[in-house]
Amino acid sequence: MTANGTSKAETVRPGASIGIDIGGTFTDVVCSTATGTHILKVPTTRDDPGRAVLAALSMLQDRFAIAPETITTFTHGTTIATNAVLERKGARVGLVATRGFGDVLDIGRQIRRQMYDLNLRPETPGWLAPGARRVEVQERIDAKGQVLVPLDEASLQAAITKLKAEGVEAVAVALLFSFLNPDHERRVRAAIEAAMPGVPVSISSDVDPVFREYERTVVTAFDAYVKPVVARYLANLDRDLGNVGVPVPLQIMQSRGGLAGGEVARERPVRLFLSGPAAGAIGGQAAGREAGLDNLITVDVGGTSSDIALIDRGRVLVKGEAEIAGYQVRVPMLDVTTLGAGGGSIAWIDTGGGLRVGPQSAGADPGPACYGRGGTDATVTDASIVLGLLNPAFFAGGSLRLDPDLSWAAIEQRVARPLGLSVEEAALGIHRIANAHMADGMRLVSINRGYDPRESVLVPLGGAGGLHAVPLALELGIDRVLVPRYPGVLAAAGLLAAPIEHEVSGAFLTPLAEAKRADLASAFAALDARAEALMQAERIEGLARERLTLADVGYVGQSHYIEVPIDLGSGDPLADLYRAFEAAHERLNGHKTGSKAKIVNLRVVHRAHRPHHPMGEIPPEEMGRSLKGRRAVLFPGESIRIDAAIHDRALIGVRERLHGPIIIEQADSTTPVPPGWTAEITGGAALLLMRTAP
Repeated sequence: MTANGTSKAETVRPGASIGIDIGGTFTDVVCSTATGTHILKVPTTRDDPGRAVLAALSMLQDRFAIAPETITTFTHGTTIATNAVLERKGARVGLVATRGFGDVLDIGRQIRRQMYDLNLRPETPGWLAPGARRVEVQERIDAKGQVLVPLDEASLQAAITKLKAEGVEAVAVALLFSFLNPDHERRVRAAIEAAMPGVPVSISSDVDPVFREYERTVVTAFDAYVKPVVARYLANLDRDLGNVGVPVPLQIMQSRGGLAGGEVARERPVRLFLSGPAAGAIGGQAAGREAGLDNLITVDVGGTSSDIALIDRGRVLVKGEAEIAGYQVRVPMLDVTTLGAGGGSIAWIDTGGGLRVGPQSAGADPGPACYGRGGTDATVTDASIVLGLLNPAFFAGGSLRLDPDLSWAAIEQRVARPLGLSVEEAALGIHRIANAHMADGMRLVSINRGYDPRESVLVPLGGAGGLHAVPLALELGIDRVLVPRYPGVLAAAGLLAAPIEHEVSGAFLTPLAEAKRADLASAFAALDARAEALMQAERIEGLARERLTLADVGYVGQSHYIEVPIDLGSGDPLADLYRAFEAAHERLNGHKTGSKAKIVNLRVVHRAHRPHHPMGEIPPEEMGRSLKGRRAVLFPGESIRIDAAIHDRALIGVRERLHGPIIIEQADSTTPVPPGWTAEITGGAALLLMRTAP
């Protein structure tokens, strides 16, 4: 293992490696073998997502002769944890707190988003454990980790009795300063497990062992809330995979962008939030790496939403917390911004007569009007049909035939006629508004974080990413667009590119001027031991290893901090850390102060890099074979339809350069290339679109 470095991983092994990502509309599948790559898009089964996974395995065997017993890697991105919160289908949670602090979930922070609403609503997740299910125990640990009041066994037994009476299905334990001394929390957990067999317990010193009482309590309560749901889903899926003959364990994408084995994931379920968007960002990172590009903005446009991430010098940015169902949850995850703008986003007219798009979505059922499943709302996909950007006979590779007459009728009735526009003008307006929403999201992850988007390459992914790629690039002043070989299933491909990874953090509340290298080394050694224990539960024998050491740093008196790499092997690690912190602070906030700084938390990340899976096959040598037809297309930004050549992505030659206006079609996505842009094959069999005219 290298410190803050990495070594090259081996290439793909014989057998089949599977990546399956469950989205709101489709479940995407990528199967990589030594002889090629196979992709599938299967309708998501919302009532039981595992059924779509099994259906995909059956289709792989029927279509490509991929037998389950030949699978050597099975990776999965799941929405199960996120959906449990969004749909309020988690466990009945009880909360154990230090006496006098049982209402932390309701008190929260003095931050209110809706300052001027006449009817104020709670903005804290007190519903996770309502008052009747909150219990307090007599104990107290001080701010130095010393025991002030020993844990009172009588109060603990009384608390357990009340939890039993309330019929709780999971328990969260968040005691004061347990991140400095976890002894009391561990004793509480042991007592609950002995008295309530089968009831899972989440303790804050394991889930989030850093300071800030409210945030630590919230994330621990969410962990307990989703733990039974996640454990049940993963156990059932693991069983079903075994029943059909899959010989390898399940690996799950975590929100930070690394994989964990199913057994470990069950114990840390809060780290599975938004694992699908994380996989998409990792897929974009891998596509950029194969093309020799390391400054990227990825935009994953699916049926219901768009996920946007920035990749700086080859690394996806990481944030310390994210918003889940309107609540801030402190769990490390890739910095992905999600917007309610996708192919199924519904166009509607507000009370002021203005055209709006989303966040409501037609989803997969009934879906856009063109699906012919009873939907009557006009969607972005319907607008793409009207403009000629999509081929109704080749949607999802022809597996779903669309009805363009229904698209024209929906837009005419819902948008064009009420606004006094032609159907084509209305369709252009729908696209323009959807693109504006996504462009705003791209500014959030770039300009708002101190990055100039013009210095990046745009990477579209998702089934609808290619449709919006060039208009978004033009909106942001970006001159290059990288379209991966399989953009519509890139999140599933990202699962195969992701490392096995575990992150462990701990508090280290010390002014930078008083920090000592020996104390830091000792703290990192303790964190390394915990991370290594997690890694040893995975199948990592023979894999290349990587270790990152990080510190959360802020100015003295500042309430927030920035994650900064730290290398104890450098000549003056603390001086280097301060310089790196000030540079990051200036980039993010526009200034640096030169004031004294403090270390708040320390963090280690252990990774094992799996065999490399190419993002696409070697393109054909022959040129001039890809043309498959022509059609009149109304490109966004144009006033009339243009005769565009239609090309088959799989037949574009390796040294071929195509000039817009063209439409590039493939089974999982469509990429329009307007006038003034070219397209050619680059590394990883990706398409590089370049702007040639102002």
